[in-house]
Amino acid sequence: MKTKAVRIYGVNDLRLEEFELPEIKDDEILARIVSDSICMSSHKLALQGKAHKRIRYDLTKQPVIIGHEFCGVLEKIGSKWKDQFKEGDRFAIQPALNYPDENGKPALWAPGYSYEYIGGDATYIIIPKEVMEMGCLLPYHADNFFMGSLAEPVSCIVGAFHAQYHTSNGSYVHNMEIVEGGSLALLASVGPMGLGAIDYAIHAPRRASRVIVTDIDDARLKRAQSLLTAEEAKKNGVELIYVNTKEFSDPVTHLKNLNGGKGFDDVFVFVPVKQVIEMGDALLGQDGCLNFFAGPTDTSFSAMLNFYNVHYESHHIVGTSGGNTADMIESLDLMAKGKLNPVFMITHVGGLNAVPETTIELDKIPGGKKLIYTNKKLPLAAIEDFAEKGKANTDGLGQFYTELAEICNRNNGLWSKEAEDFLLTNAPNI
Repeated sequence: MKTKAVRIYGVNDLRLEEFELPEIKDDEILARIVSDSICMSSHKLALQGKAHKRIRYDLTKQPVIIGHEFCGVLEKIGSKWKDQFKEGDRFAIQPALNYPDENGKPALWAPGYSYEYIGGDATYIIIPKEVMEMGCLLPYHADNFFMGSLAEPVSCIVGAFHAQYHTSNGSYVHNMEIVEGGSLALLASVGPMGLGAIDYAIHAPRRASRVIVTDIDDARLKRAQSLLTAEEAKKNGVELIYVNTKEFSDPVTHLKNLNGGKGFDDVFVFVPVKQVIEMGDALLGQDGCLNFFAGPTDTSFSAMLNFYNVHYESHHIVGTSGGNTADMIESLDLMAKGKLNPVFMITHVGGLNAVPETTIELDKIPGGKKLIYTNKKLPLAAIEDFAEKGKANTDGLGQFYTELAEICNRNNGLWSKEAEDFLLTNAPNI
């Protein structure tokens, strides 16, 4: 059957094409993609082309489908998997397969980077055997698709929390996770991933008793406060405090005073900014753990670290990139149960036709996650611009955007199942 997909041929050479998929083998599965969220990693792939470490083919001869944050429906099951999966099941995929190469070592191949017939920015795909063999084809039980496309970024947050560690005097055992009932500082944490971290911090099974969130942008802080409230946190036994550190000449002392004059058990840094990392280091208490969550593009990026405190105060530092399959399963489970609702990450929505330009220009487009409905033809549009697009009647879609704006306004300016259902019913097909 035919599919439409965005494939990469080289540096910033992304093409939306229609081509024939082969018949699936007994150990493969045919699937329909409904939604994909565009990741900054795909932008980096576009910038690097064949130099990217996950590329396995000569792209000029075997282009690969991009996109790795996708959710959809299983359409046809190869005979090998009929006892485990059934047609009509909704699914998400853990893209970090770690599938063994010919030497038995984990390879870097991943959907969205390394395969001709599987990637998120497509209408239909063929899921290869290694996805199932590695346990990376994951059931998705929620009543929407967009949160399935957020499961991978949420799993990165889950993995970061699990990667924190602490020690005890006289023991060489690393006790994993944040300190339960302890203190947690989330620095520069009101961007898309930071908001997800706040959501997880106040709703996860293991929680700190005090969470302090910082930024220097009043508008973003106010939005975060309205979406993830102190009242909601209190219901879950968490004291949640938002602070604009720009307002204080000595923000470290102020933040410690909010924590009873003490340093913090766990500190996360969500931007690759030297001063913020150094503030995080200064905020650590005895046996404190600093997680550098932000991924810098500068290979020589560095910051100062107090090694006196590393030696005498048992300070630790970790860095995480992505989550594992267990983290993905936890994310899907918490979302399906309504305990996590990372919808506030989504700020833009578009169709498959918008993927090439959006991916290439992603670092220049403000806001949070860009959600793509792969069987639809729509320009990329910010949710906050829907009403204006309705008035402008762009591409003859005035009534469509007017109604979509009204739906989002009823949902606190956020994307929702109601909005998704309306789009899937009324948006033009690709």
